Amino acid sequence: MASQLGKRYKCEVCGTEVLCIKSGAGQVTCCGKEVKLQQVKSIPSTD
Repeated sequence: MASQLGKRYKCEVCGTEVLCIKSGAGQVTCCGKEVKLQQVKSIPSTD
């Protein structure tokens, strides 16, 4: 999977979080494993 601009990734081994500031064809890795793309957190409505 290519790294995606503006997306956050988190290492499941050490907990390091990465914010992608430049997209590319490479994979984001940490602790010898590919890191997982974090899910978007929804913001509660203030209506």
